[in-house]
Amino acid sequence: MKRVDHVAIGMALALIMGSSPSFAADKLPLMELPDAADRDYWLPDEVNKPGSVEMLQEVVGSAAVPLAVEQKEPIKIGLVYPSADVSDFWARAYLAFTKRLDELNIPYETTEFASRQIEHSLQSTYTEQVLQDGDLYDFIVFGPSELATQADNIDRLSKSDDFKTFVWSFFTPLKQFDVQPAGWFDFSSTLGALNICDYMAERLGNDVVYAMNRGIPGITDNQRSGDFQKCIEEKANWTLAYEHYGDYTREGGFDGTNLILQAYPEVTVIHNANTAMAMGSMEALLGADRADDIFSTGWGGTGLELDAIRRKELDATPMRMGDDVGAAAAEAIKYHLEGREDELPLVFLGRILVAHDQMAPEELDALEKEAFRFSGVGALER
Repeated sequence: MKRVDHVAIGMALALIMGSSPSFAADKLPLMELPDAADRDYWLPDEVNKPGSVEMLQEVVGSAAVPLAVEQKEPIKIGLVYPSADVSDFWARAYLAFTKRLDELNIPYETTEFASRQIEHSLQSTYTEQVLQDGDLYDFIVFGPSELATQADNIDRLSKSDDFKTFVWSFFTPLKQFDVQPAGWFDFSSTLGALNICDYMAERLGNDVVYAMNRGIPGITDNQRSGDFQKCIEEKANWTLAYEHYGDYTREGGFDGTNLILQAYPEVTVIHNANTAMAMGSMEALLGADRADDIFSTGWGGTGLELDAIRRKELDATPMRMGDDVGAAAAEAIKYHLEGREDELPLVFLGRILVAHDQMAPEELDALEKEAFRFSGVGALER
């Protein structure tokens, strides 16, 4: 394979890209947590070398250090992800990714394969196309519509000798993979659930009746919704009146919220598991003139959510320092090109804080500026 030529420390791309997988199944876990046998996936602490996440977080938060080897041709990157979804997470990740590559002085060419979060089969079609044209790519960035649904596609991509595969928006490497992807880049949905749980318990108190607009059954929703449920019921004795699976869509959030308002008048809190459902839920609450007396959450701290918080239409959201994922993936490419991939964590995690409507305007602005330091503040134009 000869698409990128490097001249440094005697290392050619063929050696870099064709080296043995760093994360073969027989090398994992590096350690086991007590409940490992009950899961079909590894947690970050089980697969990351101590200090490796913190090291990459520090690199991502610092000024870029340009690529240390000569690059004569642009690297070719394919991105298969649900960037046509309402959430601007994917667009921001792409902007942070490419702008950090620019800062690193790494020439690149990208090909995007867009879908919506619910278009599982379309991602399978894209996977087939990428594998058939594998020699056109050096790196594939895959953002699964849902991890379990796309597991076979990730497995096939990771086994390819043509390119390295990065997974965005998940942090739970599946045990079933013979060869792990070269990297997982995400924010801990469990940590986000616990952070918003702590905030809501402190702000709203005990014995609250609540409902949830959940996403699609699977790891992501189990963490965002399921871990929130466990936390809030144990911490503050809340009672779940109803849970509605809204498929991570605006329509699902809208329909679920209308049903909640009609059938469960005792509900005073609605927990939404992503931006799209939060926007649909907010629309339903505003239409019913209930936005002031129902506490509602989003997920992720996207531009749409922050604007809704400023308008006092959304109350709180676990806010990802969103640009960390894209910037970390760009840094990981640099490490691969320099032959330093063994220094990388298998799973990179960004930070999650809680943004809410009681923040001072300047405090919310500072949080947004930090989170979107590459992709820019404010809602992105779609």
